[in-house]
Amino acid sequence: MTRYVALVRGINVGGRAVMPMAQLRGAFSDLGCEDVQTYVQSGNVLFGSTAGAARLVPALEQRLGEDLGRPVRVVLRTRAQLVDVLGRNPLSGGGRDHAKLHVTFLADRPAPSLVAALDTGAYLPEEFRVTTTAVYVHCPNGYGRAKITNSFFERALRVAATTRSLKTVTELVRRST
Repeated sequence: MTRYVALVRGINVGGRAVMPMAQLRGAFSDLGCEDVQTYVQSGNVLFGSTAGAARLVPALEQRLGEDLGRPVRVVLRTRAQLVDVLGRNPLSGGGRDHAKLHVTFLADRPAPSLVAALDTGAYLPEEFRVTTTAVYVHCPNGYGRAKITNSFFERALRVAATTRSLKTVTELVRRST
């Protein structure tokens, strides 16, 4: 059985797409997921499954979309993939405040030409670095005031994405053992 972390995009944020955590856990359990746990109210679900990601993601998106009455995107990562994301963070050094670091998880690999077209210095003091599966983000003035948001990266890279604070990613790794 593989331990997964599902990052559900856009639920319980700003009073939109509200889903109680018990209902969210129930939806995962109904699809055969085991040991389902949630972390905070913003769509972080830890669970085990024998099914692969290629089968789980569409099933979860369909079920949650039906429950919410609107399309839902789910980004799925294993614990090992989250550990790798934390270990490869190019912005974690240099005296940056870790409370101002975020990871934008990409649902698909962006086209290299779209990544190359992004100017990493255009939004200073905000910083970002793009990889094939994630964007590392530093917002010294806070993410709520940032120009380089989840929506920015979705438009620029033409892929679905969902963003979590470094603190949340670290806690998801800790809880996923």
